[in-house]
Amino acid sequence: MNSYALYRLPHERCFTLVGQRDGEPRRLESCAALGDETGFVVAPFKADDECPLLVIRPDVVKTFDYSEVELCISYIGTVRFVHRLCTNRTAALYQTDREAYSQDFVKFFNELEARRLRKVVLSRCSKVSHDGRIDVFQLFLRACELYPRLFVALVNTPQSGLWLVATPEILLDGEANQWRTIALAGTMQLEGDELMGEGEQARWSAKNIEEQRLVASYLTERLQPLADHLVEEGPRTVRAANLVHLRSDFTFTLLNNARVGDVLTALHPTPAVCGLPKDEALSFILANEHSPRRYYSGFMGPLNILRPSAHLYVSLRCMQITPDNYLMYAGGGLLRDSTEEQEWQETEAKLETMRRLIN
Repeated sequence: MNSYALYRLPHERCFTLVGQRDGEPRRLESCAALGDETGFVVAPFKADDECPLLVIRPDVVKTFDYSEVELCISYIGTVRFVHRLCTNRTAALYQTDREAYSQDFVKFFNELEARRLRKVVLSRCSKVSHDGRIDVFQLFLRACELYPRLFVALVNTPQSGLWLVATPEILLDGEANQWRTIALAGTMQLEGDELMGEGEQARWSAKNIEEQRLVASYLTERLQPLADHLVEEGPRTVRAANLVHLRSDFTFTLLNNARVGDVLTALHPTPAVCGLPKDEALSFILANEHSPRRYYSGFMGPLNILRPSAHLYVSLRCMQITPDNYLMYAGGGLLRDSTEEQEWQETEAKLETMRRLIN
């Protein structure tokens, strides 16, 4: 099968294969259509012809222990090395170096200073070459081992190519009528003795606190027309790999006339990966970022497999694996008190999550 996803939910001691035996994954026009779908969702930052919103059909659904990777590979029915797995159907991809990031920062920051945007997220792509003999399944297992708190997924389709994700951010999780999402923003890197804990000693700057509050307020505003019994808890400090973030948790039930697709349409992309006002920030990002985001800062995860449920995560801390390169993505939220060097260093810290897997 040339379309499959391996995924491991946070803190689980097993992983699951969702595989499609033939044909290409189903393309959807919008997030709203996901309410009627079953399978593994692979959604881009902004869907278009090159990066469609996909659902891998669950012809095969199997759960494996970490020791059963060879059995899992036998179900996929393909060799395990990247040069035989990757699709050739990829859009042009660019490496954003320090100079290009600086150019982008000036343009993005000008929008904030002119008060046309309250917040905007600037991302970059870092390219690392390899020799074309990459055991992608071992990369997936290594990510599961290093990052037990994160959602980890390895996804391959003819339309998207091959992606590895290890992300802390829930977009929508739940089943029946009980749902949750999170506001995750603000970033600090742990160093030295701090790595022994959960970030309890983190002292958050006003910029990080404001950034997280903007995301939380947005979620409240967008969920209120769709949800009942909406409860927010937090913010609190949570650890993700060698970073800590500020997180607020939202739990809710859906109103009788609301559907999962409606919630996803309302939330994606959140200000944590886009900005505010949402439509203006989205248009500006698409027109001005050096590197196309493709499936970075989209979302993915199983939907309605075995029972009505969703475990959908924002595709952060991710990389596309091509026959010649690892293409690693990271971004950060800019406010009017942001500085270029601090934001660059934040993206460097976030890229380290994927870099650890290949070093």
